Amino acid sequence: MTDVNDRLPAVTVKDSMGNDVALGSLPGPLVLYFYPKADTPGCTNEAKDFTALLGDFAQSGVAVYGISKDKPAKLARFADKYGLKVRLLSDEESDATEQMGVWVEKSLYGKKYMGIERCTFLIGKDGTVARVWRKVKVKGHAAEVLEAAKALG
Repeated sequence: MTDVNDRLPAVTVKDSMGNDVALGSLPGPLVLYFYPKADTPGCTNEAKDFTALLGDFAQSGVAVYGISKDKPAKLARFADKYGLKVRLLSDEESDATEQMGVWVEKSLYGKKYMGIERCTFLIGKDGTVARVWRKVKVKGHAAEVLEAAKALG
């Protein structure tokens, strides 16, 4: 499980165009937020919130990436449908979700299943995790992450 002071794992995921993205090579500072599934209400609101604040993140020199297990083509449709500007990444193979500890057992109406825990990582300039938010509630979350990102300096 990835935690504060850890580095991002050396895994490769795909962006919405199908291009390889090496997580461990992404330059910090950056935000990497994990969400369960594209085009669902909570995930859509979270992506819209991060998109709305993207200019403020950019002013602070912080890139923002969203990651799920959705296929790249679905991510492209999701971004187009809602005008999302956050760079969306696909972890179809579960390499990042498992290594970062966000692939967890969940429960819905008493039925247990495995899925992505809504979780956000703030990565500093040195490439290590500066802060982690687990079991995220969407409302106000992007603004809270922005404030923490600004504090990184």
